[in-house]
Amino acid sequence: MDLLAKIRTLPTQPGCYLYKNAEGEVIYVGKAKNLRARVRSYFLEASQANAKTGSLMREAVDLEYITVDNEREALALENNLIKQRKPRFNILLRDDKTYPYLKLTLGDRYPKVFVTRRLRKDGSAYFGPYFPGNLAYRLADLIHRSFLIPSCKVDLSRYHPRACLQYYIKRCLGPCVEGFTSPEEYRQSVRDVQLFLEGRTAELENRLTQRMGEAAAAEQFELAARLRDQIVTVHQMQDKQRIATAENEDADVFGFHYENEMLAVNLFHMRGGKIVDRRDFFWEDLSGLMDSMNEEDAEERGNKTGQAAFSPAAFFSALLKQLYLEQSYVPRSIYVPIDFPDRALLAEMLADQVGHRIELAAPQRGDKRSLVDLVCQNAKQSYDQRFRVLQPSIKAIQEALQEALTLEELPTRIECFDISHIQGAETVASMVVWENGAMKKSDYRKFQVKTVSGVDDFASMREIIHRRYKRLLEEDKPLPSLILIDGGLGQLHAAADALAELGVTLQPLASIAKREELIYVYGQEQDPVVLDRRSPVLHMMQQVRDESHRFAVTYHRKRREMRDRDSELDAIAGVGPRTRQRLLQHFGSLREVCQASADALAAVVNPATAARIYAHFHAEESTPAAALLPVLPG
Repeated sequence: MDLLAKIRTLPTQPGCYLYKNAEGEVIYVGKAKNLRARVRSYFLEASQANAKTGSLMREAVDLEYITVDNEREALALENNLIKQRKPRFNILLRDDKTYPYLKLTLGDRYPKVFVTRRLRKDGSAYFGPYFPGNLAYRLADLIHRSFLIPSCKVDLSRYHPRACLQYYIKRCLGPCVEGFTSPEEYRQSVRDVQLFLEGRTAELENRLTQRMGEAAAAEQFELAARLRDQIVTVHQMQDKQRIATAENEDADVFGFHYENEMLAVNLFHMRGGKIVDRRDFFWEDLSGLMDSMNEEDAEERGNKTGQAAFSPAAFFSALLKQLYLEQSYVPRSIYVPIDFPDRALLAEMLADQVGHRIELAAPQRGDKRSLVDLVCQNAKQSYDQRFRVLQPSIKAIQEALQEALTLEELPTRIECFDISHIQGAETVASMVVWENGAMKKSDYRKFQVKTVSGVDDFASMREIIHRRYKRLLEEDKPLPSLILIDGGLGQLHAAADALAELGVTLQPLASIAKREELIYVYGQEQDPVVLDRRSPVLHMMQQVRDESHRFAVTYHRKRREMRDRDSELDAIAGVGPRTRQRLLQHFGSLREVCQASADALAAVVNPATAARIYAHFHAEESTPAAALLPVLPG
């Protein structure tokens, strides 16, 4: 069943839908109150004008759906599916920071205390999370010193001949050696730790006081002194807790700053009315990424179509689900800078999850709004630090580049080359110029590769380099300070061969490889230059390389559009300019139209036209056109 026919059979119940590409990968997950209406909206003409939705529908070839009883279940299921499948058209939480917990291994013969960031269903008791993160380590150390429960990796399921150093410095009861402690004494200490971590200090103090009196009466003065010290520790922690909770406010506060398709989000953790920690999130190149979510946001609000611009409401709806759903700890108050449609539903689900009321609000005035504004100001500072890093002077960058690549002269002009094609078709090349700290667009050049057929980036690079510098030599113009190639060693050597044919042997030549970001200098290939990822020199070279790639891809697309104007589709009866444009926009190229099945074509044009197009490109299969018409339901 083709995609459009499958959509006609969708139920009108709440649920989640999953778009898949040709490889069977899930590329987008969404939820809906009405599955059929929501998914059908992707095929509306208004949706096709949306850049992101157009990209999504060009890739989508299949659809799965899961129905649920209500919108709450749909929201929870959507969150689980996004975390499991990580679809690239959804906003994903790209920060893996987690706060630590204290783990008390109650299932062991002799339980221990560990700091952990992963919660498991293993019979242990978990306490936390702790803000800031080092608080968990401080508490674990306090437990070692005061209650003598260890965090060691010694196997306590059996006895050992001697104890480790922790026992001799009085930070462990020594359960690893028979006779050092009794199971009853150890269980008492474990119970004390459990009461301490649960905050049941009154009960703990009574237990310790009673045992201290019994130890003193039995003249066990060392044990009585240790119990006395534990009572002092409990008193000190209780006093600190009273001070910290005077304002009785546990909250997470969000702020954001969005500019130039880049986003910075700050999350402030407030515990006991005090800001104890902050968390930064960053997303780059958000162009179009939010569009499908915007449409869901618009549908929730009752609008017909979403906005193509960044939608803070849709973003925070997605972010909060990923941060808090299925988490063991959620603060009592969560403040966000903007309201979103399913805020009340999410607050209700979180309250059910943790067993108490959760305030999820977008304050508009008063102290809470001032707090949100403060976090937004910090988000702007984070944005500036991340995306507007102060650059050193141009001369300093040039000197650093000269030293890194061992150039004889200070680099004042860099010419960078890149090749672009699709499976060898319409192969083109670009040259961009960096001069004295800025891109010099008036000197950009673009080339059609003329002597190479098929996929051969090395030969294409050799041709372009030879043509460019042969002309410079003929016109008696100076060569650049550095020739930079977008690629690896193969492209670098192809460029060097072209220069050697022209008799140019001393020209500085380098390449920058994608992913690894290694810089290969010709003549020193065995020792590639590895720059720090925060290095301004690397950033400058990446900027030049990326600009060369952008310029090449833009020219390649233009050439492809020119080729497609006189399309073979025009020769098919019933295919006019508008139908041709719709097909090329949906499939991306004439090649993809040729390879499309009749069912896939019928998702874009009417079945009769789809059958004619399929028959035109598959004439040798001699299948009757009537047999290609899809069977419509009903």
